[in-house]
Amino acid sequence: MRTILIFIYLIIYYIISLPLFVVGWLLGLKDPDLKHRFAQKWVCFGFRSLLFIGGIKVTVLGKENILDGQAALYVFNHRSFFDIIVGYVTGPSLNLFVAKDSLAHIPLISRWMRYMHCLFLDRKDIKKGMQTIKDGIELLKTGHSVFIAPEGTRSKTKKMLPFKAGSFRLADKSGCPIVPVAMNNMDECFENHLPWVKRTHVVIEYLEPIDMDGMEKSEKKKIGDLIHDIIEKKVEENEEKYLNT
Repeated sequence: MRTILIFIYLIIYYIISLPLFVVGWLLGLKDPDLKHRFAQKWVCFGFRSLLFIGGIKVTVLGKENILDGQAALYVFNHRSFFDIIVGYVTGPSLNLFVAKDSLAHIPLISRWMRYMHCLFLDRKDIKKGMQTIKDGIELLKTGHSVFIAPEGTRSKTKKMLPFKAGSFRLADKSGCPIVPVAMNNMDECFENHLPWVKRTHVVIEYLEPIDMDGMEKSEKKKIGDLIHDIIEKKVEENEEKYLNT
């Protein structure tokens, strides 16, 4: 039933979005960041509605580590499409996600993502991938926070995949801090019950920021492993503390 209600809601949301595309475009002529904020408010409204209809309860921890007003690289473990939904509704303003390039071909989703300066990463084309990283660095330098999943793809087990080192160039080259983000139980919303959305409880925790400035070159080379271990440990802790009761 929840899945059917979500499907109906998405149709209505799409219809209402059509004139709002034009509003966003007009706002962008005046100020690109105004278009971004407008798009993010509309998308977050849609995402909050999806969480409500789907019966998804979200527990947010570590709100004090959300650097609103300061650009940061938010690094999260990737288990579900709902990672993006929960990240947007709980994260800082002026944030964007690095997403797989296949999303660039979905009309409704890609349009709003482009309005929010989201980046589409083509993992098969090294040249395009490098350009995406460069674009992300410039966005961070202009105050836009970036969410990225360094695993590169969804882990289909509880064990996190290794982090790809290139993701952390965004923080190193832009000089912005890294905020590790631990997400729990996201795949219980949908992926573990395809094609049905299931009522569930998810946990997202924003951890203490880490600054790469001042790190030795040898430390920077290991930053991916460090962040991976921090997130993995917190995921295990939150699983035991909040979900196994």
